[in-house]
Amino acid sequence: MTAKLPQNAKPYRRTDVFTEHTTPPGLLKAHTTKEGAWALIHVLEGRLIYRVIDPRRLKSETVLTPQSGQGVVEPTILHEVEPQGPVRFFVEFHRIEGGK
Repeated sequence: MTAKLPQNAKPYRRTDVFTEHTTPPGLLKAHTTKEGAWALIHVLEGRLIYRVIDPRRLKSETVLTPQSGQGVVEPTILHEVEPQGPVRFFVEFHRIEGGK
């Protein structure tokens, strides 16, 4: 099952655009978002592997491209990314109105 961003989630912050050379090391290894923080991974160019590796979810691996749509990151769910050659992407953080 693919996670979906709740309809009432609103953006509150986004990262700079990262490339295969500037991706922060923390994104390349297992990490989570905070409680209540959803995220959308937007790939502008190239290919980025998005892996969900949390034991509370089915493990999955998705190749994100500009044509594939965004990767949805659920709050507190362990995940990682891996650039596949040249890539440009950013992460947009969302929270539910009135939430944390």
